[in-house]
Amino acid sequence: RRSSDLFPVSGAGSDEGEMVLIKEYRVLLPLSVEEYQVGQLFSVAEASKNNTGGGEGIEVLKNEPYERDGEKGQYTHKIYHLQSKVPGFVKMLAPEGSLVFHEKAWNAYPYCRTVVTNEYMKDYFFIKIETWHKPDLGNQENVHGLNAETWTEVDVIPIDIADRTQVSEDDYKTEEDPAIFTSEKTGRGPLGPDWKKELANNPDCPHMCAYKLVTVKFQWWGLQGRMEKFIHKQEKRLFTNFHRQLFCWLDKWVNLTMEDIRCMEDETQRELDEMRQKGSVRGMCAADE
Repeated sequence: RRSSDLFPVSGAGSDEGEMVLIKEYRVLLPLSVEEYQVGQLFSVAEASKNNTGGGEGIEVLKNEPYERDGEKGQYTHKIYHLQSKVPGFVKMLAPEGSLVFHEKAWNAYPYCRTVVTNEYMKDYFFIKIETWHKPDLGNQENVHGLNAETWTEVDVIPIDIADRTQVSEDDYKTEEDPAIFTSEKTGRGPLGPDWKKELANNPDCPHMCAYKLVTVKFQWWGLQGRMEKFIHKQEKRLFTNFHRQLFCWLDKWVNLTMEDIRCMEDETQRELDEMRQKGSVRGMCAADE
């Protein structure tokens, strides 16, 4: 089996000849790259539980170390059961049982790669998320090394975790608002309107940026443009809400070790299996446009 079957190649080369929509989302955070590694994994586990119940949600099939072609890290394979969480126009077109998505992720931190596929859509659909976590202020261009022609077509979208206008009324929670939150353990926050400028001038506070390159392919006549834009809209929403949570949960995870995280992930996997079988559907749904 070719390594590219297991690890989709970074950049536009893997999508040559295919119509895809690529955007890069940049998330600046008052955290170090080392802190974020723990915070991200903690927050993924917590968010998974918040979005599982009533026969839907997240099922973890694999969570294990991997090493291949000089790259090593943690491999996860998850299944997302989303029957009631998609917009109405998708439900009308989707056959029974088709709204099951596979997410395979290779976390070779500070580089991570995630690929989402669907067995019903097969090669006509994928979402690929490639992320570099860099100790900078989000001002590097083309960190993913795309060819010059492809890079000129990529929209760069900054995400401000403290900007209330980037969050919908349905998603907003006071306890997950970085403009209000103050960390008792680190003293960071609240993040005011000029927090990015203040961060750049504050040598005592760490900073980093997650550069998230998202490639979307949805090849279905009459729906392609609409669905690709819709998926990108949901990805931006997901990145915004997730990183607001991650920062506001800082005191819950800042003292944890990677060993603590792996133990927590094992426990979360067992909890998800139980939660998915009972209760009501929970968490974020994709609203109609």
